[in-house]
Amino acid sequence: MTREELGREIFAASYLTGNFILRSGVFSNEYFDKYRFESDPKILRAIAREFAKLLPPEINLLAGMELGGIPLVTALSLETGLPCIFVRKEAKSHGTQKSIEGVDFEGKNLCLIEDVVTTGGQIIDGINAIQGQGGTINKAICVILRTGKAYKFLEEHGVQLHALFTMQDLKLLHAK
Repeated sequence: MTREELGREIFAASYLTGNFILRSGVFSNEYFDKYRFESDPKILRAIAREFAKLLPPEINLLAGMELGGIPLVTALSLETGLPCIFVRKEAKSHGTQKSIEGVDFEGKNLCLIEDVVTTGGQIIDGINAIQGQGGTINKAICVILRTGKAYKFLEEHGVQLHALFTMQDLKLLHAK
């Protein structure tokens, strides 16, 4: 599947209109339901292939944010052979009581994988958790970037973001 075909598939599978409140608290009349593209193996496999092209060579471990980043980071791990970790929004209250699950990541160079980004706030939360436990992370990749504001915000925090598509990209591909 080409990148353009992937964009059309993502749009067709997940674009919704209505009244939505985003994680950032912003109201929107359009929404990409990430679970609709993340649960389709054909689309998920194509996303992993495109993500693999964006990974810098110095990355030796992947990190996915709960919940939407988990299928994406798992697919990318399978595509690249790189191990991954799963970053929780908050630590479990039982068992190991960890906020980050998976292989040891101390001293590793990680790339954070996310689905849809509006402000970049959740990415910063994940990076802070990883760095607080000894990982090095200054790269992030997402499927859809809703606004360009996230680039600047993340750059201010020393994070370089790569997006497969912006919302505008997907709308343009859909219109073709």
